[in-house]
Amino acid sequence: MTVSTPLMVTFCIYILGMVLIGFVAWRSTKNFDDYILGGRSLGSFVTALSAGASDMSGWLLMGLPGAIFLSGISESWIAIGLTIGAYLNWKFVAGRLRVQTEHHGNALTLPDFFTSRFEDNSKLLRVISALVILVFFTIYCASGIVAGARLFESTFGMSYETALWAGAAATIIYTFVGGFLAVSWTDTVQASLMIFALILTPVIVIFAVGGLSDSLKVIEAKSIENINMLKGLDFVAVISLLGWGLGYFGQPHILARFMAADSHRSIRSARRISMTWMILCLAGAVAVGFFGIAYFQNHPEQASGVTENGERVFIELARILFNPWIAGILLSAILAAVMSTLSCQLLVCSSALTEDLYKNFLRKNASQRELVWVGRMMVLLIAVIAIALAANPNNRVLGLVSYAWAGFGAAFGPVILLSLIWKRMTRNGALAGMIVGAATVIIWKQFAWLNLYEIIPGFLFATVAIVIVSLMGREPSVAARQRFEQAEAEFNTH
Repeated sequence: MTVSTPLMVTFCIYILGMVLIGFVAWRSTKNFDDYILGGRSLGSFVTALSAGASDMSGWLLMGLPGAIFLSGISESWIAIGLTIGAYLNWKFVAGRLRVQTEHHGNALTLPDFFTSRFEDNSKLLRVISALVILVFFTIYCASGIVAGARLFESTFGMSYETALWAGAAATIIYTFVGGFLAVSWTDTVQASLMIFALILTPVIVIFAVGGLSDSLKVIEAKSIENINMLKGLDFVAVISLLGWGLGYFGQPHILARFMAADSHRSIRSARRISMTWMILCLAGAVAVGFFGIAYFQNHPEQASGVTENGERVFIELARILFNPWIAGILLSAILAAVMSTLSCQLLVCSSALTEDLYKNFLRKNASQRELVWVGRMMVLLIAVIAIALAANPNNRVLGLVSYAWAGFGAAFGPVILLSLIWKRMTRNGALAGMIVGAATVIIWKQFAWLNLYEIIPGFLFATVAIVIVSLMGREPSVAARQRFEQAEAEFNTH
């Protein structure tokens, strides 16, 4: 397989650009607070695009278009659920989390916040939440590495094993060097690239088929079921797809963006920017898969790549329909989606190991410089484990993501939500919610009861556990309630 020079050059320029941003951010990283949360200095624009880019992984340009291409428009229920969930997360969690984490010991990580919020001197909450982060994020990181490997494999004709390392290398470098600022700045560039690719590609595909009405006729002719929103779906299936939206409340890599905003007042404008970006990107991804059906129905001789793997529909359309230089930019958008999410996840894992375990249990008096370097070493460690997990070339991106997404959504989502809106919540309530949520996801996944996505029972049972166990125990201390009330009062003074 020959690789066009423009494609190679564009990719190399893009990757070098991201690494360069990492080195610029390195100069602004003075201490561990900077490395993990960028010194809480993000403005609304960077907060918005960074939250969006860290959320939308390779799934946005591979998993979702692939699902639509193979099954029709009925797969877009996931996109609807995600849009609703993201909006509610910005509305009810973002600003409150920014204020509450500052009032509770200037918490840098979620385990940090839980420990301070619930006055957990036993540190049990810190350990369990850090372990949940490490288990589910290592799986999530593996999904990003699989997506990157698929891209390098199909674009450059590499073996899967070589592509695995090539796809992960650049992300590891700029996360290792620049920490949170590098991740947030590169996210902003990557989010811009993703929206450009997802608006341009479906428009060109529609023109290539002969216009909107012609495209719809071809899609209908192939199978009328392709335009049926309820194709093959019963009530449980629709609820399962919409249930993806529940995951937002518990995703540490997205919540970290809220914690890093320069002020809770930045959140409102960040919400508008982020939701606009997200709706356009999801609509574009759905359109790529949907109109890809029409294109490859008309050009079966070019369909070998998508027949082999439907998740390559965006890659194949970009290569076939665009000038190699433009194709290089569009394919860089997949790399952008993969890198932006993977970098955030590596950093959150690193912070859990460094801030929540190393600093609290091994080296309480560690210097800032030491913590930054331990953080960097942890980035490498998690990356190597994730690469080992991703070594099976038969992995599907969406399958890995759905498991990790459900794990976080159920284990952390109810705990985060209730800790921000209910001052009566207790430490034991938080522990019960976290354990019940994570355990439900793991058990439900094994048995697949009712064919219901495991996040829904996980979220529900965790919420019930938090409320019952909190009400059974003693009320939180006066000091804890006062901190909560002060933070809530600050949040309400816009």
